[in-house]
Amino acid sequence: MANLTQAQESRTAIERLYVEMRHIVYRGAYRPNGISGKALRDMLLTLSPEIYGSMTDSEKVELDGLAYVIERLPKGIEECRFIKLISEEGYHNASFEVLVPPKRVRNCYRIDRERMCIEVTRGRSEIYDILTHLTFLYNEAEKIRRKAFDDKGQKVREWIKLEEIITGEVKITAENEERAIAYLSTLLGRTFAETQVAFKRFETDDNNKGLFHVVYWLSKLSAQAEFEQRDLEISFSPSLRERLGRHIYGEKWAQNIKNALVENNLHTRPLHIISANPHSVLNSLYAFDALKDMLTETPETLEDLLGLMRQPAHRHWQARVESYAEQNGMQVLKDNAGTNLAVQLFDTESIDLAVLPAEIKCQIAFVRQEKPVLIVMDYAFGEQAYETMDELLKPIRTKDGEIKMPIVSISIMGKAGILCGEKGDIMIPDAHIFEGTADNYPFKNDFKKEDFEDQGVEVFEGAMISVLGTSLQNRDILEYFKNSSWQAIGLEMEGAHYQKAIQAESQIRGNIRRDVVIRYAYYASDNPLLTGGTLASGSLGATGVKPTYLITCKILSKILQASKS
Repeated sequence: MANLTQAQESRTAIERLYVEMRHIVYRGAYRPNGISGKALRDMLLTLSPEIYGSMTDSEKVELDGLAYVIERLPKGIEECRFIKLISEEGYHNASFEVLVPPKRVRNCYRIDRERMCIEVTRGRSEIYDILTHLTFLYNEAEKIRRKAFDDKGQKVREWIKLEEIITGEVKITAENEERAIAYLSTLLGRTFAETQVAFKRFETDDNNKGLFHVVYWLSKLSAQAEFEQRDLEISFSPSLRERLGRHIYGEKWAQNIKNALVENNLHTRPLHIISANPHSVLNSLYAFDALKDMLTETPETLEDLLGLMRQPAHRHWQARVESYAEQNGMQVLKDNAGTNLAVQLFDTESIDLAVLPAEIKCQIAFVRQEKPVLIVMDYAFGEQAYETMDELLKPIRTKDGEIKMPIVSISIMGKAGILCGEKGDIMIPDAHIFEGTADNYPFKNDFKKEDFEDQGVEVFEGAMISVLGTSLQNRDILEYFKNSSWQAIGLEMEGAHYQKAIQAESQIRGNIRRDVVIRYAYYASDNPLLTGGTLASGSLGATGVKPTYLITCKILSKILQASKS
């Protein structure tokens, strides 16, 4: 019998991990140090995702991966023995403090010293994302515990020193900071220099106990589970399990949008849906007009103006742009559906089209005649893309019957991992391949490579992989998709879900026109095949500004001009 290739073994591990996570969700609970928890960890170790770096090294704690995970989980999660994933169940009306992770918008509630509740409103993708991060976290906790305690559970000297810092017996000062980092480096199995860099990345205002605090509590809970049988537990509320896949949040979210369209008498006008960064459409349409009285000299391009807006002395300009926009055709819809997806409506009839930036091509007469309306929605997360788009494209229900949404175009701008370029490059897909399934979605993309050429960025055209989770991808799988006949140019989490909804509503249900214009363009947030190029290596930063606004302006130019076809 032929041996499996590494890519095949990795794909099998992803499928088994996916099945195991579905099983434990419906079962209702599991223990990370129990049979199911160890099975998840073994599969994740077999997979060895790029984003988790040295996870498979039993001696070294993965510091970039640890920082990445902590930024996406609620503050204090490392202290909690009991973690419960819940749906929207009324906790926001209680007195509990709402904890929102800095890099992943989700409401979390610290119930007591040992229990944390995490609100899940984005569907299964969000659950798998959380469980994968927790599995990584507890794997690293065991590494630290093995260095912090001997076989009998006795503390080593370095861990005692760490405990003195956490309990406040010792304060970190300029004089003893390096000594404390040296103790920490021993527990982490990393060099002093590596630990020092991580210490700065975890920096907090509380006497900088950030990394010390995380390491102390992870190892302490791991030791309690190992030596005192005080097990950790992750559970899922009955309400969450009942609501999975029901489109409860997406339906409410879409109905809010439709109500706003009807109330403002916009529902019969040509509608253009844009999934994008909310600031990019806002600034592209209004920044020049809103700030004209603030500028001593008018910048030649939008990029120049954005450079001025990012300067510390001009940070207040963004609020001025937002205020001006709300007085001139933009309406921000409050999210009372729990999706954490911001929505803006733009009535082009109220926008001064004469002062748009040079990057936006506009036929004023055409816009004044057609009066298009823009529905801008923030980035969805995984399966949430299907739920929200599917519900949004359904007809508007009124007391007099149903009114089909007059959708003219759907434009998707997203962040994605690139397989053949670098951060900041642009990808134009012609198909979405849904990893782990037979669902493939070729489509006619209104964007072409030449739309973005000669703009100072590299542009790639080809198929994109829609993955189950960016944290589950490893080099073998990615190289297979890149180098095989798939010839994939990148990976993301939403494209197949969006296209599934669009094709279902246009080709099967007939709720929107079959000739609705589809546009997809992604900018590269990372290259997981490059050493140090994964998402765990840090944010995209200013590198992402140029491609974000380039794609945004191209979307707006397509909408604000008569079709050339």
